[in-house]
Amino acid sequence: MLRKQHRFFKSVLIAADTLIIAAATVLAYFLRFRLLVSLAPTPTGEIITFGTHAIPILTSVPVMLVTMMWAALYRPQRDQRFYREMGNILRAVVVGVGLTIAVIAFFSKVLYAGRDPSRLQYLCYAFLLLIMLTAWRFAFRIVLRWLRRRGWNLRHVAVIGTGRLGQVVCRTLARNSWTGIKPSYFISHHHVTTRDRCLALPVLGGLDQLEKLLDEHEVSGVFIALPARLGAELPDILLRLEKHPVDVRVIPDMNPRYMPLNMAFHELDGMPVLSVRESPLNGWGGLMKRLVDLLGALAAVVVFAFPMLLITALVRLSGPGPIIFRQERMSLNGQRFKLFKFRTMTHIDAEVQTLRDAGKGTDAWTKKNDDRITGIGQFLRRMSLDELPQLFNVILGEMSLVGPRPERPELIQRFREDWRGYMLRQNVKAGMTGWAQVNGLRGDTSLRKRLQYDLFYIRNWSIMFDLRILWMTIFRGFAHSNAG
Repeated sequence: MLRKQHRFFKSVLIAADTLIIAAATVLAYFLRFRLLVSLAPTPTGEIITFGTHAIPILTSVPVMLVTMMWAALYRPQRDQRFYREMGNILRAVVVGVGLTIAVIAFFSKVLYAGRDPSRLQYLCYAFLLLIMLTAWRFAFRIVLRWLRRRGWNLRHVAVIGTGRLGQVVCRTLARNSWTGIKPSYFISHHHVTTRDRCLALPVLGGLDQLEKLLDEHEVSGVFIALPARLGAELPDILLRLEKHPVDVRVIPDMNPRYMPLNMAFHELDGMPVLSVRESPLNGWGGLMKRLVDLLGALAAVVVFAFPMLLITALVRLSGPGPIIFRQERMSLNGQRFKLFKFRTMTHIDAEVQTLRDAGKGTDAWTKKNDDRITGIGQFLRRMSLDELPQLFNVILGEMSLVGPRPERPELIQRFREDWRGYMLRQNVKAGMTGWAQVNGLRGDTSLRKRLQYDLFYIRNWSIMFDLRILWMTIFRGFAHSNAG
């Protein structure tokens, strides 16, 4: 629910910014050539129309949106003051207007029939953009604060530490309710505790119960607020938190100028906050990835419509049972969903048996030449065509076109204990293809190597990286010897 609310508000921002940029372009034309024409007359005899003298909207809108993305105006702003956002708006307007001037000047003869908008018009455009975007973003924050005070768009977190620092965290978050970050409970910084309340919130247990508490009481993030004398325990706590798909922030009990330089540093009402780990898809990046997923999946459904109909008929003839086999898998933030695949075995019970064998770990993965696999199933697996129904998982928002492969919950419970960093895969949506798959790591291959490739993808994610993987999938991602 929290993730969906976050995506919704980001969509609202982008849509409203698009309208504001277009409106500023139109208003700049009327301001220059209607209200200010007496102060700055145009050449006698020149015919002034919107089509010949206005700044092209099809140029101004995409250039400004890209510049605003560069200026971090679509990243989460929950724990930042508005004056910082105002600075980013000013930076985006200056750079964006400059780029708009450069683009129009460079392509003037090719795309704009020699159009040369007035310099005064550009000045009006920049002034209007700055005023309108600032006013809109301020109003948006006011509305968000009003909604959050009434329980909407909240992110529930756990505070690790019941001492002075942990209480400072709780009070600071409560005092700054506009952030939408709400503490739900405490976990004591002692290994075992008999304390059951702290600042009117429940203390559910101590550090010895950390994993159990996070499993039983789900939150979107944790704030670690250990006393300075327990600083040596921080690495162990961070290691244990790698098993859980939550955002992790550290509140240091020391002067912020001594903080490590390789962590993202923020400040909330004078309280220093270190972002140790956050999803790379927060903000604009997540919206862009979702747009690529939706358009790409819809296009793929159209392209593969006839092959999927043919496969449907062949699977129906291959044996009893449903055509589509559904398996429970895990994706972003540990959310469970039903993954769709064409049935490739003689009977649905054979496919179900692979789930019953989950406790055997990787030994339960289907091997090549398994006698339960049908003839058409063998071909579908080798060509990865059995995964085509997952396009509908992508359309539903349960998966992405690109990301780590989704695993069964039973295997994830085992792997997160055995493999350090395995749960970092849950910081992004599971994907139909991925960096590991296009590099030949599919099926019965090294789990350690696949994990290394998945973590590399997460740490270096970008839209261009996704497009590169999709392009490589065309040549490497379908047929493979390990896919049988």
